[in-house]
Amino acid sequence: MNSHNTFVFDLDGTLLNTLHDLANSTNHALRCCSLKEREEDEIREFVGNGVRKLIERAVPSGTDEALTDKVFEIFRKHYIRHSLDSTCPYPGIVDMLASLHEAGKKMAIVSNKLQPAVTDLCERFFGDSVSVAIGERPDMARKPAPDMVLAALKALDAGAGDAVYVGDSEVDLLTARNAGLPCISVLWGFRDKEFLLRHGACTLVASPQEIVRGCSE
Repeated sequence: MNSHNTFVFDLDGTLLNTLHDLANSTNHALRCCSLKEREEDEIREFVGNGVRKLIERAVPSGTDEALTDKVFEIFRKHYIRHSLDSTCPYPGIVDMLASLHEAGKKMAIVSNKLQPAVTDLCERFFGDSVSVAIGERPDMARKPAPDMVLAALKALDAGAGDAVYVGDSEVDLLTARNAGLPCISVLWGFRDKEFLLRHGACTLVASPQEIVRGCSE
């Protein structure tokens, strides 16, 4: 693994285990609209392309747009209030970020999660370690478009030549490719090794410490 000076991280499934809170808010919204709830493993497969797409995948096939909008709005309000209920960093993540920060690495987070939730989660768990956190907002295309990554690099005053993207899904692989960055795929997130390899993963890590070690090699 080559040394990099700039790290752009995905959030859900990469730095934070957010699945339970996402599932709870999704099922709350479905329940409020008298729709069938989903198993957590189903919701695991639905995440990655933003919360609107999560809801579109969670509602029954053929659900009309007006009802989908209602489910999404209920989800959005519930999740903003409950995004911290059980969400927490994966083991080793806080130490990894601290080590990279101490080594002078530039770091950003880019997420298809709603911007208010991204801001709250990053402030709570990562403090000053990560200086830029970009979430879903009206003026920027969601991943896998490269816009969030390019905006993060600009905010960090960093070039793509010494940057790497770190994520856990096929969306992250495509995002990195679209932004012209190499991608480190983590194995503790929402997708397994075989799935990632099928979608073109080349560099895989099984623990956050491997990313730290890679910086010193």
